[in-house]
Amino acid sequence: MPTSEGTLACRWKGQAERLEVWYATISDPATGSGCWVHHELVAPVNGDPYLHGWVSVFRQGKPPVTEHFGPDPLPAARPAEAIPSPAGAVIDPPSLRGSAGSIGWNLRLDADGERGPLFTFPAWAWERELLPGAQVLPIASARCTGTITIGREKLVLSGEARGNLAHIYGHGNAERWGWLHAELGGGDLLEIVAATSRHAGLNHLPPLPFVQLRLGDRDWPRDPLVASSFFRCRLGLPSWQVRGTVGRWRLTVEVGIPADSAVAIGYVDPDGATATCTNSETADATIVLEHRASRWETARVWNLVGSAHAEVGTRP
Repeated sequence: MPTSEGTLACRWKGQAERLEVWYATISDPATGSGCWVHHELVAPVNGDPYLHGWVSVFRQGKPPVTEHFGPDPLPAARPAEAIPSPAGAVIDPPSLRGSAGSIGWNLRLDADGERGPLFTFPAWAWERELLPGAQVLPIASARCTGTITIGREKLVLSGEARGNLAHIYGHGNAERWGWLHAELGGGDLLEIVAATSRHAGLNHLPPLPFVQLRLGDRDWPRDPLVASSFFRCRLGLPSWQVRGTVGRWRLTVEVGIPADSAVAIGYVDPDGATATCTNSETADATIVLEHRASRWETARVWNLVGSAHAEVGTRP
């Protein structure tokens, strides 16, 4: 199984029409705040590769604030193990630091235990690059410490703050998608990527949900690609849902993205196509896990209010 370091390393080898993303999402239940730090390496169909990104901060009772950094050209010479970074923003696990416009951040992600990366897509899909795109969480759940400044305001993250670091590589964004990262306590979590491919003939299909529920030392379902056909997703705003049954277990997830605590970011694919991502790091989620013996019984229920990380992507 690849290590966290192996799943963090840059995968781009100089090809055109590639998109590589590293992003961290953080929430602090004690202050009701959240943060999203997003780095992209874009290798367009025509033109030179470039680096850019943004940071968004979500505060209780205040509108979210977003600042962009880059675009900057990709350096000709760079360490193979380093994550490429635009000027002013660095992801150097466990450290995340930078400044953009009115926002500055100096954060640290300290992972719990040795549970390793979480593969939302099968590990082979990530390693062999056989799908149009794949996502992995090299740091699936971590205690987050540090500070975030917005102008003259300073947020000091409490000991309850949690964060993660994800990595995406592929040919571009999906036709439409939904994403959820839900911290369930003690390093347990739920990660969902539900997406419709942009490929002709597939772009009118319902989103295919890739689901990974980590409880203790177990990741369920065992094969997220095989299991995806047993889940159904209804995408929308301000709410969306995923529901499915695999074996004797049934999962129902309701996600809410309040308009007043969300940001809309314009995406550009390597081929020039555009999309809109509506994201909140202070979203809501209700998660119900059921088990069937002689009949269906509720095994666990989680209600996250203002501490789920979620987004919906649409075209254009």
